[in-house]
Amino acid sequence: MVRRKKEKRPTFGIPKGIILLATPDGWRHSVLTVEGGMLCGRLDVPLHTDPQDARAAAAAMVTGLARDFHGTDVEVNWDPPQKPWSWTAQVTIAVGNEPASPDAGG
Repeated sequence: MVRRKKEKRPTFGIPKGIILLATPDGWRHSVLTVEGGMLCGRLDVPLHTDPQDARAAAAAMVTGLARDFHGTDVEVNWDPPQKPWSWTAQVTIAVGNEPASPDAGG
């Protein structure tokens, strides 16, 4: 039997905000964390995705990260846009839901 090396998951902080930008090369995101970190990258949607669909994809990505890495559910609330092709959102822990303690492997 071959033993696989146990993968160590990266430690992402609990998300607290999202910045979503439409660029000529595609949709870009930055996820801000409670601990002061930032996770940036390209959103995995086609270049000409509708802004509403891009926001939904970014929200789904962040809720998945919070669930997978912290064992908690979050809510994403988009702010009114201040500039064209740029959106921000506030991410909050869902009511009655707390992150799993580090001792529990979360």
